[in-house]
Amino acid sequence: MGARTVRLVALTALSVIAGCGKKEYGASDTTAGRTAGASAASATGTTADTSARASATGALTDPNIVYILDEANASESARGRLAETKGTSTDVKNFGKLMVGEHHALRQAGQQLAKKLNVTPQAPAADQSEAQAKTEMDSLKAMPKGKAWDKAYIDYEVTYHQAVLQTATKALDAAQNQELKDLIKKAAPVIQKHLDRAKQIQSKQGA
Repeated sequence: MGARTVRLVALTALSVIAGCGKKEYGASDTTAGRTAGASAASATGTTADTSARASATGALTDPNIVYILDEANASESARGRLAETKGTSTDVKNFGKLMVGEHHALRQAGQQLAKKLNVTPQAPAADQSEAQAKTEMDSLKAMPKGKAWDKAYIDYEVTYHQAVLQTATKALDAAQNQELKDLIKKAAPVIQKHLDRAKQIQSKQGA
């Protein structure tokens, strides 16, 4: 897994925004949070028709956003668990533990809100986030333990968190439900903290 793979992360995450709306939005962690209710439209006083029309015009819908958040948190938790066991440096192991704990908490909050709002998560059209997460996990699992593994993991996490922050900014603008907007606002500083910590570790690895 080299620089090319890392660059693909940003392209994949950002393609969610570019390709969203034509389709209604790893481990067992990925599937548990996608079983709650109908559509965000009904929870916000609009109709399912309105959500469908927004989707058809390429706008990011609330169900799309719920899916994106859930997928990001699930994949981060899964990679974090791997880093806890496969990382060699204390920094990397501790970072993995942080990813598991805080992304699991974010995911639970998202799932609880989806249930409250009766939202069924729907993937945007051409979304590749789940497939990309699986590809990255397979690559990390195949690599032997050591400094190269630690660097590959942290390099990926830096790029991934940068892409997630950009996606969250766009999702905040697109979200219709105020509680969903509030959830994104609460999550953004946590993601930024993770990015800052990953960059610190990356800098130490470079030294």
